[in-house]
Amino acid sequence: MGTDSEPGTTDRADAESADDADEAVEVVSYDTEGGGDRLTKLARGMRRVLPGDSSFGDSLSTSGDQPSQLLGRRLAELSAERPSALRELGLGALQVYEALAGGAWTQKGEQELTIVFTDLVDFSDWALEVGDEAATKLLRAVDAAITPALEIHGGRVVKRLGDGAMATFLEPVSAVEGALAANEAIRELEIEGTTPVMRAGAHHGCPRRVGRDYVGVDVNIAARVAQAAKGDELLVSHTVCEALDPDRFRTKRKLLFRAKGAPKDLGVYSVRARGSGD
Repeated sequence: MGTDSEPGTTDRADAESADDADEAVEVVSYDTEGGGDRLTKLARGMRRVLPGDSSFGDSLSTSGDQPSQLLGRRLAELSAERPSALRELGLGALQVYEALAGGAWTQKGEQELTIVFTDLVDFSDWALEVGDEAATKLLRAVDAAITPALEIHGGRVVKRLGDGAMATFLEPVSAVEGALAANEAIRELEIEGTTPVMRAGAHHGCPRRVGRDYVGVDVNIAARVAQAAKGDELLVSHTVCEALDPDRFRTKRKLLFRAKGAPKDLGVYSVRARGSGD
């Protein structure tokens, strides 16, 4: 309990939140006697086509401290033994809210996406030399440069990862355009006499949504592809490469790609826009 707040304020707020959640559970736990199972199954099916995590309500998707996550956790815990259509509708409403809050309103249910990972080459060593102030200044500048570049091509930044980011796109071509644009934006920066160097990787698949994040094999593959890239390079898997127009993009197979957690037969290609230098 905090000591700076007014005595009893935190307790009252917690009690009120718990009461609100209990009231919601009382409503959601009610179901009609006839056809309840059928309605419950229908409600669960509906959640799979709604925006957001169709399994929202489990411990992984509600582990955060956002109000919707707290309510979802409370609702799931107190109504776990009494599944009902209204319970599913309640969690479905929170699922949609989470999607809206996370900027993924246009991404319906479980679907194929292109996942892009970026990070800076040798950033940790550089930060150790220049210190936290300069490193933080660089990270802010990098984020201000790459986020608009990704978003203008339809990307959504899912999360920041230290000196990198994870973003999702609806289409492989948009992902490649966004990643190349982000790399171009990075080249124009100079912080403390240094121009950061970015690398990126992309893979198209069907990641599993968990709350506002994504997990699964396809996410791991995208991360491994990015880790194999050199400075100022974009690597993509064959699932992205096959969607690219050869008249617009130049691709070159990376023959020695091997990565733990990625399929042994995964095809990986370096990508540049036609007309750009090597």
